[in-house]
Amino acid sequence: MWSYFKIGLFGFGGGYAMLSLIESEIVGNGWITRQEFTDIVAISQMTPGAIGINSATYIGYVAPSSVSPEFAAPIWGILGSLLCTFVVVLPPALMVMYTSHFIARHKDSIAIKGIFAGLRIVIVGLIASAAMLLMNAQNFGTEQSEIINSIIICISAFCLVYFAKLHPILVIILAGIAGYLIY
Repeated sequence: MWSYFKIGLFGFGGGYAMLSLIESEIVGNGWITRQEFTDIVAISQMTPGAIGINSATYIGYVAPSSVSPEFAAPIWGILGSLLCTFVVVLPPALMVMYTSHFIARHKDSIAIKGIFAGLRIVIVGLIASAAMLLMNAQNFGTEQSEIINSIIICISAFCLVYFAKLHPILVIILAGIAGYLIY
């Protein structure tokens, strides 16, 4: 719960921006492997909801049994899921409720504009960090042919969404088919 409270409190800029913090907290604590983390990110992108909430729900379910065998019963996983999901949502919800009236009242202030300009730069850096975090052996493979194929699929997916304006769901399906045929 403490890990997801910190993620909720310091996870500015959405799912990709908080990805490094999530990885540090859940893989660093040994609750899941780096491969499982990569799988969570992939599944979170295909399911409704934010990465932080989806990972909190999943980790809340699996963490109790990874801590101790006596917590392996499904009831502990369900309780963990509910609690982790709640604590990851709580800090941002409280911050929005507390600051929204202040920001609305002072939206033309030079200080508020400066704060948001600085936050935008930090968020871009956090998202770039998440991109680098996901460029790992679990996503791209370890052999040269796997790496080349993965890069081709990655670049093709980007081009199909960005230039050809294909719907992302269609691109996910096509990438899955390509991965199945190649691997």
